Amino acid sequence: MSQGGKLIIFSAPSGSGKTTIVRHLLKQPELNLAFSVSATSRLPRGEEKDGINYYFISTKEFIQHIKNDDFLEWEEVYRDNFYGTLKSEVERLWAEGKNVIFDIDVVGGLRIKKKSPKETLAVFVKPPSVDELKIRLKKRSTESDDKINMRVAKASVELATAPQFDEIIKNYDLEVALKEAHQLVAEFVGVNPKIES
Repeated sequence: MSQGGKLIIFSAPSGSGKTTIVRHLLKQPELNLAFSVSATSRLPRGEEKDGINYYFISTKEFIQHIKNDDFLEWEEVYRDNFYGTLKSEVERLWAEGKNVIFDIDVVGGLRIKKKSPKETLAVFVKPPSVDELKIRLKKRSTESDDKINMRVAKASVELATAPQFDEIIKNYDLEVALKEAHQLVAEFVGVNPKIES
């Protein structure tokens, strides 16, 4: 892959608040961030749109991209349920002069960090507790109890990977987590963060 800007990864168990943090950072113009849209073989949920939330592709297409080595990272998260980052997506954003930010699962985040350690800041967002995670996932009301229990079980495993990340943000208080994330990213991309009084 041709070199460009920085790669900023936010990984966490589902329901930790990483998406909220990433959306907040994308609104900060001085950080010059662009969102890396992942590809997935799963169907859209709710209001999700192709090319905005994900690139929705068939399992067959996804497997073909794997064979062609088109992914920076990919994973079969659940059976026949693939997620991945297309190299072409990152190169497209770098060509626009942007730093690329990822809202990505733990395994994918660590794979990117391993491939491009110098250009990457990998941040793990830690929820207050697994119980709190379960409450947050239930409040979303987008998935069945079985799916929620699967995510909660997976979260315990994911929490154990936190020390492999460059930074850990504890999302106990969203305002504090947002400020901390902004500070980390600003330092990494080399801009002085605006200190809000």
